[in-house]
Amino acid sequence: MGVTILQPYPVENKSGAQTIEFLVKRVLALGAVQVGHFLVDCETYTSIPQIGATKTVHILHNSEQPASVFSILDTGAKQIPLVTDGLFDLLMTRISPVYTSKKQTKIESKGPRFEFGDFLIKLGSVTMSQNFKGVLVEVEYRPCLVASSCWELMREFLQGFLGSNVSNTIPAYFAQRININTNHTKANDIYQPIDTINQYLEHFTNYRKQTTPVVAPRG
Repeated sequence: MGVTILQPYPVENKSGAQTIEFLVKRVLALGAVQVGHFLVDCETYTSIPQIGATKTVHILHNSEQPASVFSILDTGAKQIPLVTDGLFDLLMTRISPVYTSKKQTKIESKGPRFEFGDFLIKLGSVTMSQNFKGVLVEVEYRPCLVASSCWELMREFLQGFLGSNVSNTIPAYFAQRININTNHTKANDIYQPIDTINQYLEHFTNYRKQTTPVVAPRG
């Protein structure tokens, strides 16, 4: 895998399905070829008050890594990532008396998947409890493993079919410092699958907070 960038796409005067259809036409016009579909989902569990300070565990799955379960423990002060196999899902059901699932906030992004040269493009319709929340575009540049080395190329590619919705500056996620004592940021670090998961969690969290009604997808 390579470096992945997530980009929300505004849904204006269209349904979710119409927006995806519009983007599909743009991607196909580039010469991209559809190769299946993708799914990224997230379910959040919260610890019961009896065991002390509230902790949150986010469980995510990515169809690109079907054998892995990604979990992020949020203590309030920091986030601790963990990558395990599918048995972790079973573990969460076993500790349900301690960590309870917020079923109404289960959220996912799914849609068509395209290949275009060294790029992988995914057009995601984001839904929470079957309610449409927005459109999230994922672009991966597979030959590169360091975001700072390929951001300009990825920005140019993204702006080519998403227009001015794409900022000229690298997403804030990559500006985070790896170590508080250095200026080394995620943009200069080797990209890992957990970085894609962290970006999805960041956007999913924003969608969960969204209160403005969104046009429901049709079709």
